[in-house]
Amino acid sequence: MRTIFRTFAATAPLAVLLALTACGAPRDEAGDTATDTSTETAAEECTPDSLETLTAGTLTIGTDSPAYEPWFVGDDPTNGQGYESAVAYAVAEELGYSTDEVEWVTVPFNAVVSPGEKKFDFDVNQVSITEQRRKAVDFSSGYYDVRQTVITNKGSAIDGATSIADLADARLGAQVGTTSYTAITETIGTSEQPAAFDTNDQAVQSLKNGQIDGIVVDLPTAYYMTAVQLDDGMIVGQLPLPEGDVEQFGAVLDKDSPLTDCVSQAVDALREDGTLDQIASEWLEQQGAPELS
Repeated sequence: MRTIFRTFAATAPLAVLLALTACGAPRDEAGDTATDTSTETAAEECTPDSLETLTAGTLTIGTDSPAYEPWFVGDDPTNGQGYESAVAYAVAEELGYSTDEVEWVTVPFNAVVSPGEKKFDFDVNQVSITEQRRKAVDFSSGYYDVRQTVITNKGSAIDGATSIADLADARLGAQVGTTSYTAITETIGTSEQPAAFDTNDQAVQSLKNGQIDGIVVDLPTAYYMTAVQLDDGMIVGQLPLPEGDVEQFGAVLDKDSPLTDCVSQAVDALREDGTLDQIASEWLEQQGAPELS
């Protein structure tokens, strides 16, 4: 197993706060979410000398700001701390780039998934792979299996909810343009119009102010919000997955990027040799969370 990039202590203080019900490394779903390629790029072509990056000899990686825990730590993607930062550097290493040959750029979430030329070689920002988004951008193979989760404050209108039906009249919010927002309309189907926020921080503040009853986010972010950002935060439960459907985060690339095959091969290699599992076990401590029926 390769050495995972880090400039941090071996034990992460935040890890004890975080939990998952399933392994962080994605399952190998045939054709569901991995980028469809007719032929594999030869390994010798996936090197810094041959890759058509924005800047020769440099791998430019994008993410949003603020960069949230547990995906990043200290709002600093360059330190190698947090799940996505560690995965990004592991992908870079797999492609032959040293840590000082990686450059990070700030890109808002909506700009990542919108059509148009990108200012990064690839972006990691908890972006779920969807067929709709594939029309505008490329995705690597999935590097993380996602579960959407509802959180609230103790004593709220949805404290004690155990089913989707219990959320029918709830005022829920999520970051705009995310699959979390889509889950409110398609999986929960609330009678109230979902509240859309530019950032998760805005959603948290709205929940604190009593303007919404709950927030929908991915499970690791739910643990961080309830343990760190909210004084009385609690997890209501995880939303059920559609039958046979596994939502995954993938690295985002420009549409028809010459790098897509190589980044996918790097992610696949990290999954196959156990590196993704190792990173997940370090930054996403495994624990249970209730399921909504």
